[in-house]
Parts: sequence; structure tokens; C-alpha cells
Amino acid sequence: MISALLGMGLAVLLIWGWDSKPSAISRQPSAISRQPSEVYYRNEGKVFGTYYNIRYEASSDLHDSIRAALQAFDNSLSMFNPRSTLSAVNANRDTTTDTYLEAMWTEAQAVYDLSGGAFDITVAPLVKAFGFGRKSDQLSAISPQTIDSIRQFVGFDKVQLIDHRIVKSDPRVQIDGGAVAKGQACDVIAAVLHSHGAENYLVDIGGEVVCKGVNDKGEPWHIGITKPNLNNEGAQDGLQEILALRDGSMATSGNYRNYYYDGATRRSHTIDPRTGYPVQHSLLSATVVSSSCMRADALATACMVTGEKEALDLIARAQDAACYLIVAEGDSLTVITSPNWTKMVKKD
Repeated sequence: MISALLGMGLAVLLIWGWDSKPSAISRQPSAISRQPSEVYYRNEGKVFGTYYNIRYEASSDLHDSIRAALQAFDNSLSMFNPRSTLSAVNANRDTTTDTYLEAMWTEAQAVYDLSGGAFDITVAPLVKAFGFGRKSDQLSAISPQTIDSIRQFVGFDKVQLIDHRIVKSDPRVQIDGGAVAKGQACDVIAAVLHSHGAENYLVDIGGEVVCKGVNDKGEPWHIGITKPNLNNEGAQDGLQEILALRDGSMATSGNYRNYYYDGATRRSHTIDPRTGYPVQHSLLSATVVSSSCMRADALATACMVTGEKEALDLIARAQDAACYLIVAEGDSLTVITSPNWTKMVKKD
């Protein structure tokens, strides 16, 4: 079994073969021949601080096109690329937006409105203040007064997109597309594959997934949802469920890996932008399928902010999404799914 190396808090494992052993990540493409006229290519590498794993059927290797698209995406939305469009926006340099940033903005606005502000791409200063950004950003003392002061420049209502420029009401506002970037990048690469005529493919970036058609064995793509391990940090997580999908976009967000204790208080990396504080609820993992991976990514994050009860209401309002929630009940786990989960996630 090959499992994707996931970013903090993500909970999806991709299963390429039932009997294979884990393999090392390789930057070199490889091809798997199903029939003489049908070749499946395998491209893997590192991107956005995580790994991408891509399988597709095509007449030639498309890794150069894939890498070019990932670089263009990084040049738009990376907070760590000083030359990116987003870095220019955050540094208050005069710059025009691009297609990737505007697509992210449109989806972020939609999910912000849909979730009542639970999803907010301006939350980064609060995330850093609680120590989940760079260590140098963590505050030595976090008081209600400090959080209130930061909240003065956190809020999607403090920024606007006007004539291909982002206009801030406060120059300290920072935009972070990290909660949708991997999902959006999956959509971008799926579009690249589609443009080259690929009809069978799986794109995984850091555990976010877009799949279509079948694998090299002619079977649906197998995707496992990780079972949170609450009692043994660092141990290999097992699988809560395995899905067999032919078409779909799926993203997962979770709270059970990235946290710390501040005295007796457990600080989760998921910050509620509506309160300014880490969430305190029993929802450990939210997996969402939706019409695009970018939307699934944003909705999964919003679910982790709201908790399971509000999450089910949110997914019902979204209409084009379904969710699979893993909730802690004491030392045991409970699975809650939206009523349309079985309909949207068709198993073969």
C-alpha cells in the first residue's frame, strides 16, 4: 500500500494496490503498461510543503506539463514565494490579480457567506499567534486583549476584489489561500490531464483528491479515510473506511494531529475566525466530496471550525456536497454522514 504523505491534520490515504509495500517518493516518472496501446504513467514529487502523487492513462508522459502548471500555481498563491501574486498583495505592493487568485477568491467568498464566516482566508494572523505558523510568530502571552487587537484586522469583510485588485480596509490584513490551495491545485492538474485527452486519472496533492475513470487494473480508484489515532502519537493510523470511486473530488481536514497543550488547555490548529480562538468540540475529521476539490477543501475546513452539528447544516445548504464526519465520544469514535453521502459517493 502506498499512502500519501499528508499535511498536518489531513486524513486521507490513497491505496494504489492491495498487496504492494510502501515505495519511496520519486521525482522520476514511471509507466505501467496495462495493454500495449494503454499506458498508465505515475508522477510524484514534492510541492507546497507536501507531496503530489498522480496516476493517469495517456499516450505520453505529461510530467513536464504538470510541473509547469504547479509552478504557475505557486507563482500565484504561495505565501512563501516572495515573487507570487499573493505575496505582493500581502506586502501591499501595487499588483493586479490573476486567474488562479481570482478563482480562489470567488470560492472563498462563497464558502465564507455559506458558513456564516466560519471559513475565512484572512485568519492567518490568529493561526500564527497561537503558534501554528512559524515559531517566530508565536506570541509569548495570549490574552483576550491581544486576540481582540488581532481581530481588528481579521475578516473577509475587510477586503474587496475591485477591477482585478485586492483592496484592504486595513493594510495589516493578510490573505492565506492555504485552506483551499491543495484542492484548487488538484483541480488545476486534473484540467491539464483532461486537456491532453486523459480519461482515467487520479490526482492527489497532500491528501486532497480528484479522480476519474479507472486505475491500471480497470478498477475504480481506492481511497481510504484514515481512522484517527487518539492514544498513540506517531503510530501509523489505520483506515476507517475504504471507498472505491470512479469520479469525484474529495478533501479532508482534521484536528487530531496538529495541536499542543497550554497548561490544561488543548490548543487545536483550527481557529474559529468568529471568536479568534481554537475550536473546542469533538469533531476530529471531516471528509467532504463536492463539485470541485477546491470547494471540498474549503467546506472541509469550515466543517472543522463549526463542529458536527453545524457542519451537517452547512453541507445541506451547500447542496452540491456531502460529508463524512468522525467524532470522538470518550475513548471511542463515531461516524456521522450527511443524508446524501451514499448517493454522492458511489461505491463499485
